[in-house]
Amino acid sequence: MPTFRFVKCPFPPSQTSWDLESHLTEVLRKLRRARAINPPDSSKEVEEGKGTLFDELSGFGQSPVVHLVPDDCDKISRRARKLTDRRQAASGLAHLKKEDRERLLPLRDGINLVRLASEHRADEIAAELHAEFPWMNMATEKVWHDARRSVREGWIALHFSPILLVGPPGAGKSTWARHLASAIGTPSVEVEATVESASFGILGSQKGWGNSAPGRLVNTILRTKVGNPITIIDEVEKAGSVTSNQGRNFDLCNGLLPLLEPSTASKWSCPYFEVPFDMSLVSYILTANDIAPVSAPLRSRCPPIHVDLPTKQHLIAFSERVGHRRGLSEMGIGIVQELIERRGGAGSLSLRMVLRMIDRALALENKPRLN
Repeated sequence: MPTFRFVKCPFPPSQTSWDLESHLTEVLRKLRRARAINPPDSSKEVEEGKGTLFDELSGFGQSPVVHLVPDDCDKISRRARKLTDRRQAASGLAHLKKEDRERLLPLRDGINLVRLASEHRADEIAAELHAEFPWMNMATEKVWHDARRSVREGWIALHFSPILLVGPPGAGKSTWARHLASAIGTPSVEVEATVESASFGILGSQKGWGNSAPGRLVNTILRTKVGNPITIIDEVEKAGSVTSNQGRNFDLCNGLLPLLEPSTASKWSCPYFEVPFDMSLVSYILTANDIAPVSAPLRSRCPPIHVDLPTKQHLIAFSERVGHRRGLSEMGIGIVQELIERRGGAGSLSLRMVLRMIDRALALENKPRLN
């Protein structure tokens, strides 16, 4: 995996105050040893046959022992502390508490990125998505083209322009997004906008709030050390907002806008750490049941892709693939497909309902039985 500089500010040097003390002590010993060997008023010329001045003063090749007095050690200690403090102040992490600095220090040398090995791998992922979700061919085609382009143009990592999937509940929008992240092999962050309606949950909250903390997106990158995860925000049209006592608005959709633009995402300032992070390689998949409540600025950054409910034939094929993958017996798969046939009128079944049928069939097959 290639590495990527995620934290966009200088880190303090890795040397500790103790390391500096050891270094300064050794430097002082060398200086005094050199003075003992070659004092300023000594002659560099020696009589022939008596060897060099170094040999005479050091016992024929042995360096003189230099002892430091307590006053030397105190001065070295003070100097090391001052240098350490100045280096910390010159870094971009000086304002953070020790525990917060320690969370970011592992990112000093960069983080990993996921990218595809070839355009053929992009074709395989697209074929897998189309076989699993044939009714979502427009969304699959969108990520397929971006994936091939990332390889063809030599992008540092695989990422997609923001996607807004609009369609009725149960069409499989979130399931498709999770399957995409799994096929690529990159971490994913899932957010239910109906539950986490404010921006705090995903983006983090500023220090000073009672429950201030980094957002789930930053936490995921810190935990996995992968800089291009996929962020899935479900039912974004239902996101609300929170207003502080000072009148500041913390709307989820407005908070996302800087992250959806590459130019601003590359130097996004985390509300909690107050440090600029490069979030430009994060991919976003938003879902909505209705496009009308979605704000115009969000729609302009995420051109909507409309998704229809899967047909009865789609659901029957889907249940067979998922049933085999999860270990459901042929009889269990047959029962699920029969239920789909009976109830599979137009709009009467959704992907979510089929997945629940499979879960129920697996639970019944694995239920302990009394002899």
